Amino acid sequence: MTSTTKEKYVWHWQDTPLFFLKEKALWLEEEKSLLVADTHFGKAGHFRKSGIPIPETVHGQDFIRMQQLIDTYGPARFLFLGDLFHSEHNQSWEQLLQFIESNETVSFHLVKGNHDILPQRVYENSRFRIHEETLTLGKLLLSHEPLSRIPMGYLNVCGHLHPGVVIRGKSRQRITLPCFFYRKNCLVLPAFGRFTGLMKIPQEDAACIVVTTSDAVIPIKLKNKVG
Repeated sequence: MTSTTKEKYVWHWQDTPLFFLKEKALWLEEEKSLLVADTHFGKAGHFRKSGIPIPETVHGQDFIRMQQLIDTYGPARFLFLGDLFHSEHNQSWEQLLQFIESNETVSFHLVKGNHDILPQRVYENSRFRIHEETLTLGKLLLSHEPLSRIPMGYLNVCGHLHPGVVIRGKSRQRITLPCFFYRKNCLVLPAFGRFTGLMKIPQEDAACIVVTTSDAVIPIKLKNKVG
């Protein structure tokens, strides 16, 4: 069973409704939880250290979107599914901590990804609750990378792949859009960060694909029954 509005798409896995948001986030109404993957904060600073003049505003827009999501949905939990911070410590980490402190009623969690390599003491001195590999939320098994083995009856929700699909139009027009991508009890979230690339996913590999734009979420492929 599915339903949709312009700004969100409600997709059901078994009896669990999952709200795909145009902001490239996942809302779990029953758990009062917002999930995002692959923010890659600090990446702009990392590039600037290498002499590439990337403005910090690329991350500032992501903080604005996260705050808008919190203000709209009022989550009890905000979960980052890995690659929260791109590399070594820089000023973006302090900006992230300020954002967290300004939302004191929200519990922030990080399921660590391959780019989350800050020293352990840095995480311990924050309000983050750290999960080294996975976190179970009801029948959802949260991870950064897709799991090679998913226990029966569970849905693996993850990131890492930065999925996108090519949409073709008339006159050889085409555009690659970020998407929510489902196959074989694994749901991959689009990369939340603006300063990230996309990995093109063949549409034939998916049972469900829902693309996101700045204005809408749009289903382009659906399986009749999931879960």
